[in-house]
Amino acid sequence: MHLAPAIPILRIFSVDKAKEFYLDFLGFTLDWEHRFSPDLPLYAQIHRDGLILHLSEHHGDACPGSTVFARTADLLALERELLDKQYGYARPQAERVDWGLQMQIRDPFGNLLRFCQQIDDEAAQ
Repeated sequence: MHLAPAIPILRIFSVDKAKEFYLDFLGFTLDWEHRFSPDLPLYAQIHRDGLILHLSEHHGDACPGSTVFARTADLLALERELLDKQYGYARPQAERVDWGLQMQIRDPFGNLLRFCQQIDDEAAQ
């Protein structure tokens, strides 16, 4: 038996703000959107490289203020890319932690994206 990677579900409250943040700023691609009818809440899938997220306007799908731990091989490149966009609501900065580097960014709905890169201390010296 093989388990696939989990797909975090993040609660959103505005489709426009979610698309501006996740697609325009963070560089995710929209895979699909679903609504049971045009006047009902959105449920969507986005991805960037191997990271897949579900975004939901549905009450009860997720708690606002959740955290996603996302691993990356080159956090400083991601930091430069995001800073170059000059997004009006965030200027993320990578920081050194005991086990490597991390950069935390809050979405417009209070969810925290924690991008992390593990650093092998011997290789870093």
